[in-house]
Amino acid sequence: MKAMRDVAALAGVSETTVSRVINGSSIVSAVTRKRVERAIRSLRYKPNLVASGLRKKNSLLVGLVVPEAVHFTFATLIQHIHQDCTARGFDVLVGCHGNRPETEERFIEGLIRRHVDGIIFTRVSDESRSLRLLERSKVPMVVIDRAVANERIAHVVVDNRAAGALAARHFAEGGHRRIACITGREKIALCRERLRGFSETLDEYGIGLPAQSVFPGDFKFESGIEGARALLSGRNRASAIWAQNDLMAAGVLKFCAASGIAVPGELSVVGMDNSGLSRMITPALSTVSQPFEEMCTEAVGLLMAAIHGTETYGERRMVEPHLIVRESSAPRRSPA
Repeated sequence: MKAMRDVAALAGVSETTVSRVINGSSIVSAVTRKRVERAIRSLRYKPNLVASGLRKKNSLLVGLVVPEAVHFTFATLIQHIHQDCTARGFDVLVGCHGNRPETEERFIEGLIRRHVDGIIFTRVSDESRSLRLLERSKVPMVVIDRAVANERIAHVVVDNRAAGALAARHFAEGGHRRIACITGREKIALCRERLRGFSETLDEYGIGLPAQSVFPGDFKFESGIEGARALLSGRNRASAIWAQNDLMAAGVLKFCAASGIAVPGELSVVGMDNSGLSRMITPALSTVSQPFEEMCTEAVGLLMAAIHGTETYGERRMVEPHLIVRESSAPRRSPA
């Protein structure tokens, strides 16, 4: 059976540092933490936290609440958060709220009744009711991905405004002028931030984004198809579309294939997430990548720090997106 000293030796750190990583200490650098976590996984080390948990009256259980488990984005979050939590000796209980505020509230109430040590969750939207539960229960919580404006819970998000700017700049510098966007749900703050960054950057290039060039989607495949149908009708159809997630972008590509619209010859398409789907479809999808592994590492680190007594209330961690150009986008071949 591997011991903590074996992990320390493989990672090239002290046993104290390994202990700090397991306990979510904030004084360990991100680089060192990742090295220790790799060593833990490599050696399949299982921290002996059971006795410690009993002394502290901890359950060694973390609740994870996401909109749905089969969605590429949230399946990735589940994978990384589960991996990071189990490396620290915590089990993970996963639930899905299906974008329904009442379900989110009910499931989080259930987690609190089960005396979980902490909760990581992706909000339904601005309509989330979970903040008041936090304030009553005092259970450590971290929001990942869908934070609201002036979030009072510790949270980890991608810079969504920058994500919109990356997509807009890619199209504008490729000579596109008739540019459109398929958004996620308007009541989700990150959708508004993505659209804001997209629109503001197009303005910098002297390109407008009229209301008819913005289709309100819902992050689902079908709304990508419907958005493409709306944005590609008429004589002045778009030459470039940014869909605010890869699943809707795949819907755009589906519509184009069925309608005989060449991608990227007649239409450039960019998604967001860099999900596994983006590499599976044809043409391979250009996309704005979210660094999900980094986001999950930050979220688990914040939660573990809170579980072990560090004040994290309202702390904000923001990670940067980046553009991945594949086959679905290209410079405009003829004047728009």
